[in-house]
Amino acid sequence: MRAGNERHAPVIVGCGYVGSRVEHLHRERGEHCRALTCSGASAAALRGRGIDATAQDVAALTDEQAAALAGRRLYYLVPPEPRGRVDTRMRRFLAACAAHPPARIVSIGTTGLYGDCNGAWVDETRPPNPCADRAWRRWDGEQALRAWADETGCEVIFLRVAGIYGPERLPLRRIRSGAPIVRRDEAPYTNRIHVEDLARLCQAAMMRGRPGRIYHACDGAPGKMTDYFHAVADFAGLPRLPEIPLSEARGRLSEGLLSYLRESRRLSNRRAREELGMRFRYPDLGRGLSACGSPRRRDSLSPPSTNR
Repeated sequence: MRAGNERHAPVIVGCGYVGSRVEHLHRERGEHCRALTCSGASAAALRGRGIDATAQDVAALTDEQAAALAGRRLYYLVPPEPRGRVDTRMRRFLAACAAHPPARIVSIGTTGLYGDCNGAWVDETRPPNPCADRAWRRWDGEQALRAWADETGCEVIFLRVAGIYGPERLPLRRIRSGAPIVRRDEAPYTNRIHVEDLARLCQAAMMRGRPGRIYHACDGAPGKMTDYFHAVADFAGLPRLPEIPLSEARGRLSEGLLSYLRESRRLSNRRAREELGMRFRYPDLGRGLSACGSPRRRDSLSPPSTNR
């Protein structure tokens, strides 16, 4: 990277499963991103791949570290803390950057903040109605970022992300366990996006997103949760999970999975396609799974719809 372009290089705050793919897309354009990641081991691994990575707690930036982000294009891909209803990590990051705002931020959140929509189709105009604490944290972070952008003049684009899947992000361990799943006629609709399409959408939002605008990050092909597990099982050559009635779910399924079963919605991605010119390479689960490589790769420990 030429020294004269260093100040214009994008910064990826939270460069993990999604961020490393965003970095690759920019590298293909001749832009070498800076990356901030939470652990020294992650930073070392990224540097081993030629990425300018620094281990940094984004909730504890010094004034000098925040000043280095001033005027930059920035992807904020950091999840909130795992407990509570306030995204204190986001709020502390914004407080540190108040005197040195980046020029433009693309931030990812969750479509889970819509709560239960009884299977209805949902676009970005639907009012949030978060139910689970994880959705409240994301909604708090989104509100804090919007208010901060109004005060500082930073351009912010919001991506509300559905369940992310891709290589090494499939529920193979759960399927191998043989634990049951709710039968299809009682299962909720869920939504997803392949990680490669999410990275491309992040870049499209940075390049063409309208300041203050919200875009759904989903493939636009929702399906029943039961169908998702069965499709992954078929892809991996594993037996399908047994189906049980919803009335038997409590006590047999984890509380985390039960919380997903309480919410059903179908998400539209029309705005991303029309305003950002996004063309999804994996517009449905079948084509997305075919791009996941060998199903015998390392299992995911993530729930099937981490960002629903």
